[in-house]
Amino acid sequence: MLDETVTYLEERRNSQKSFTYEILVVDDGSCDNTAEVALEFAKDNKNADIRVLKLEANRGKGGAVTQGMLSSAGELLLMVDADGATKFSDLDLLEKRLKEVLKDDLAIAIGSRSHLVKTDAVVKRSFIRNFLMRGFHTTLLLLGISGIADTQCGFKLFTRAAARRIFPNMHVERWIFDIEILLLAQMIGCPIVEVQVNWHEIDGSKVSLVKDPIWMGIDLLIIRLNYLLGSWRIKKLKSE
Repeated sequence: MLDETVTYLEERRNSQKSFTYEILVVDDGSCDNTAEVALEFAKDNKNADIRVLKLEANRGKGGAVTQGMLSSAGELLLMVDADGATKFSDLDLLEKRLKEVLKDDLAIAIGSRSHLVKTDAVVKRSFIRNFLMRGFHTTLLLLGISGIADTQCGFKLFTRAAARRIFPNMHVERWIFDIEILLLAQMIGCPIVEVQVNWHEIDGSKVSLVKDPIWMGIDLLIIRLNYLLGSWRIKKLKSE
C-alpha cells in the first residue's frame, strides 16, 4: 500500500510544483512490527514525507483514525485503510467532487462501493461483510441519516475545516465510528458527497461476526441517547 501511495503522490508532486503531502501511518498499539516496517520504508524512500504515530494502547479503528486526523497538517485530509482494498489514485475523483460541493470551507467526499452491489465483488464476498453492510443500512435509517448508500468504505476525504469541527467531537472508537462522523457532519451543515471508487475485498478481515455486531448495537444506542439527551454537544472552535 505504501509503495502505491508514494508512487502516486510523487508523480503528482512532480507534475504540480505547488503540491505537497504527508503520509501519516497510525499504528494502533499493534503487537506486530507495523511502526518499524513503516519507519524502515521511510528510510528507504527519503523523498517521501512519511510520519509514524504509534499509540501506546489499542484504541480501535475509530480511535486510531481520530488521532491520525488530529495529528495531520494538510489542507485536505484523507483517511484510508492500509489493506489496499481501494485504489489510491481514486483520490483525484474525491478531490474533484469535494471542491464542487464546498461550503464555507466545509466538505466531505466519501468513497462508495454502492455501484458494486450486484457485481461479483459484493455478491461473492464474505458473509460477514454483507451481513454488516445490511446492518449499517438499518443504522442509517435509525439515526436519520439518509441519502448515503455506503458509509463504511475506508476512503474518505475531508477539508481541514471539516476535520477540525468533527474529530475533536468524536466519542465512538469502534467500527461504527463512521456513523458518528456523518452524523456530526450533518449537525454542522457540512456537505457530504459520495464518489464511486474501485474496490476489491482483501482476505483477513478483523471483523468478528459474534462480538462486533453486539458492540455496534451498543455504540448505536450510546450515540442516539447521548445526542438526544444533549449529553454530547459539538464544541465550538476558539475562533468561532
